[in-house]
Amino acid sequence: MNMNRTERNRIKTDRAWSKLYQRLEEDRLIPAKEDKKLRMSPLWKWGAVAAALLAALVYAGVRYFSEVKTPVLYSLVVQQNKETSTLVTTLEDGSIVYLGGETLLQYPEHFLPEKREVKLQGNALFDVVGSRSRPFLIETDLVRIEVLGTAFNVKSDELRPFELSVQRGRVKVTFKKNCQEMYVQAGETVTLRKEGFHLSMNRDDAQFSCYLKHIRFKDEPLANILRVINLHSPEMQLKVTPSLEHRKLTVAFSGESPDVMAELIGMAMNLRCTREGNTFILSE
Repeated sequence: MNMNRTERNRIKTDRAWSKLYQRLEEDRLIPAKEDKKLRMSPLWKWGAVAAALLAALVYAGVRYFSEVKTPVLYSLVVQQNKETSTLVTTLEDGSIVYLGGETLLQYPEHFLPEKREVKLQGNALFDVVGSRSRPFLIETDLVRIEVLGTAFNVKSDELRPFELSVQRGRVKVTFKKNCQEMYVQAGETVTLRKEGFHLSMNRDDAQFSCYLKHIRFKDEPLANILRVINLHSPEMQLKVTPSLEHRKLTVAFSGESPDVMAELIGMAMNLRCTREGNTFILSE
């Protein structure tokens, strides 16, 4: 006997409900043995639908929040130099900053994956490690500086107009007030005036070396201190055994030769200093 359309629809509906009950039982949203009449009552049917929808929403919410990455909070490091001698610090990426007197530098303990950003108030010499995928950005009160890998001197104190001189490489500067941009090459100096940037040739090469006359390191790893010394004395190198690289030291130098620096560090940290050719080795 052929079934009419109403009967066929009823059978399809009952099958659909049966599949839903089975799923709810498997997910333990209802008891495994439920009264049949209660199952088939319209009120229970709509309650089951509501329970299923609620379970699906809860599951989706839990999954969403479990997949959302917790934002990483980076500690902010503040380096303030209140003395006339240069305070030297090495950043996480290996870039070296020479802070002039009355200068403040702020930077994160760990740089973001897409950029390296610091804030500067005062005068500083930067020796930036190159990275095209992670530009190095310097924020001052009036100017934003972007570099990829270079050495340059920034004067951003309140006593004189902003000035940037490039020793090597290329730097992009942006005047925040009117978004004026300018690229500065090695051997060039850009000065900020009322009307905007003014570009000229470097007239004072001593501005780079003046940072090195009297230098200080504050709680700096020994490996970083030796790296800075070696950058400016290629004829004589200082090395340390791997076990001592992360030992921290506070020390100041005023034009001493590399061998004298090695001896001073050795005395301060109770280390042996031996010489092999043009290399001084510090060890326990």
